Amino acid sequence: MTAAEFQQISHTIPLDAGIYKYYDQAGTLLYVGKAKSLRKRVSSYFVKYHDSFKTRKLVEHIHHIEFTIVDSEQDAFLLENSLIKQFQPRYNINLKDDKTYPYIVIKHEPFPRVFFTRNVIKDGSDYLGPFTSVGRVREILEVIKYNIPLRTCNLNLSDQNIKKGKFKVCLEYHLGNCKGPCEGLQTEEDYREGLMQVKNVLKGNLAPVVNLFKEQMMQYAAAMEFEKAEIMRKKIESLENYSAKSTIVNTRMGNVDVFSIISDGNHAYVNYLRILNGTISDTKTVTLEKQLEEGDEEVLTYAIAYLRDVFKSITTEIVVPFPLEYPESNVTITVPKGGDKKKLLELSEKNVNYFKDELYRKKILHLEGKSDMERKQVLYQLQADLELPALPEHIECFDNSNFQGSYPVSACVVFKDGVASKKDYRHFNIKTVEGINDFASMKEVVYRRYARLLAEQQPLPQLVIIDGGKGQLGSAMESIRELGLIGSMTVVGLAKNEEEIFFPGDSESIKLPFNSESLKLIRRVRDEVHRFGITFHRQKRSKGTFKNELENIKGIGQQTATQLLKTFRSVAKIKQLSEEDLTNEVGAAKAKLVWNHFHQKS
Repeated sequence: MTAAEFQQISHTIPLDAGIYKYYDQAGTLLYVGKAKSLRKRVSSYFVKYHDSFKTRKLVEHIHHIEFTIVDSEQDAFLLENSLIKQFQPRYNINLKDDKTYPYIVIKHEPFPRVFFTRNVIKDGSDYLGPFTSVGRVREILEVIKYNIPLRTCNLNLSDQNIKKGKFKVCLEYHLGNCKGPCEGLQTEEDYREGLMQVKNVLKGNLAPVVNLFKEQMMQYAAAMEFEKAEIMRKKIESLENYSAKSTIVNTRMGNVDVFSIISDGNHAYVNYLRILNGTISDTKTVTLEKQLEEGDEEVLTYAIAYLRDVFKSITTEIVVPFPLEYPESNVTITVPKGGDKKKLLELSEKNVNYFKDELYRKKILHLEGKSDMERKQVLYQLQADLELPALPEHIECFDNSNFQGSYPVSACVVFKDGVASKKDYRHFNIKTVEGINDFASMKEVVYRRYARLLAEQQPLPQLVIIDGGKGQLGSAMESIRELGLIGSMTVVGLAKNEEEIFFPGDSESIKLPFNSESLKLIRRVRDEVHRFGITFHRQKRSKGTFKNELENIKGIGQQTATQLLKTFRSVAKIKQLSEEDLTNEVGAAKAKLVWNHFHQKS
C-alpha cells in the first residue's frame, strides 16, 4: 500500500482507541498494534520517512488493514497482547520463551491429591504456579509431605466406596504420612484443613501453618502426649528452616512484581522477580527480539504483560527501573529511590546482567570449544558465502560508540582462526573530529589502525567488518584508498540491526541464511565489538574522563546528572520534561537549573 493509496482510505479509519492489524497480499498477518487513536497511529506509518529498515519493509508489504474498536486503552493493551501471543506476527516483538512450566495441582476429586504436573487440564482442579524450577517444586512437595498428611494413592475415594470398606490403609498411613481417609479414618473437613495449609505454604504464607502446629504442640504437651508434641516441634523446625532458605526481603512488604531490562542491539533481556509475602518466590529471565526498533518502555511493557499472564500474577504493584504507562487501571507502577524495593530492583538488574553475560559467554565460546578442523570449516564456509579471495583467518571489526549523543569513542576487535584474540583488541579516543560524526570518526580510526600496522610491518587481516552499513563503509574505504591498501584485504559493511552485508560500490546487500555458521560467526564478532566498546565507555565515565551534558550545568553535579539519566534514559528526553516533572525527581532548586539551561538559553 503506497502513501497515495492510504490517503484514499485514511478518512475511513476510526479515531477511537483500539487495535489495528496489517496484512500482506496473501492475507498473512504482519503486525498487530494498539492505539489511543487508530487514525493518528496508523497514519504515522504512511506520512513520514522511517529510519528503520524493517519499518520501511513492513509498510511496503501492507496490503490491507483491519481494526477492532475497544472501550479503553486497557482493553486495547490486553487485546493486542492476546493477538500477538496467538498469531506471533513477523514484525511484532518476538519473545523467545517456549518452555512448559511445572505446576502443583490440587486434583478435583474426593480427598484431593497434591502432585507435580506440566499438563494443565480444565477439569476443575486447582493449578498452583507456574514455577520456573522443577527442583523448587520437588522441594516444596517434600516440605508438604513431611508436614501435612495427605493421600498419595490414586484410589477412587467416593463416599460409597469408603462405606463399602473396599480399601485398606497402606504403608503411608503407618509411616504417619496419611491419616487413612480410604478406611474413613479422616473426615473430608479435616482433609480440607490440610489443603488450606498446603495453599498457605505454596503462597509463602507460613505463619498460619506454624501457628497451628504450635497450638497443637501445646495441646499435646498439656495432655502429656510428649511423642506427638515432639513430632509437631520437628514440623515447626522444618517449616522455619524452609522459610530461612527463601530470600526474605521484608515480610510487611506483601506481594510485589519486580522487573528490570537490558537492551543490546536487536535484543532485550527482561528479568522478573515474583515477591509473595515479602519473600522472593520465583525468578525468570526472558529474551525478546525487537523487530521495529522498539524502545525499552514498549518492550518492557510487553514483557510485563506476558510474564504476569504466564505466572497468573494478580499483584497490584509493579516495581520497574523507569516510569512507564501500564494500562491496567488497578496496577500501581513504582520506580523506587531507596529502601527494600530499590534493593529488589538492583537484585533483578543483577540477575538480568548475569543472564545476558552468560548468553554472550556461550556465544563467544561456541567456536573456542570446537576442534581446529571444525573452526576451519566455518571459516571456509564464510569464505565461500562472501566469495572472499583468501581464507578469513584474521578478522577485524570496528564500531563507533557515544554516550547520550556525546563523547565519541571507537573500538576494534580481532578474531584469529574464528576465536577472539583479546590481546590484539584496540580502543580509540576520537582526536580529529568535532562533535558526533560517525562517518568522520570511522575514517579516522580505520586510518590510524592500518597506518600503524603498516608502520610496524604487522600482518593485515583478510576480512574487515565495519559495523554501521553503507555510510561508515564508504568512510572507511576513503582511508583504505589513502593508505594504498585497496585489494590487500576485503572490507565489508554490516548494516546495524539488519545483519545485511554490503560490499564497497554494490547497491544490493547480501543476507546470509539466518542460522548459518557464517552468520553466527559474524554475529559473535559484532556482539564482541559492541561489548568491548561499551565497556570502554563505562570505564571512561567511571574514571570521570568526560562529563555528560547535564554536568556542564552550573549547580548540577555527577550524582544528580546520573539520577536523571537513570530515570529518564537520555538527555533528549530530559529536555522535553516540564519543570514540574523535574521537580518531582530532583527537587525544585535543581529542577529550575536544568529547565532554565535547556529552555532559556540566550
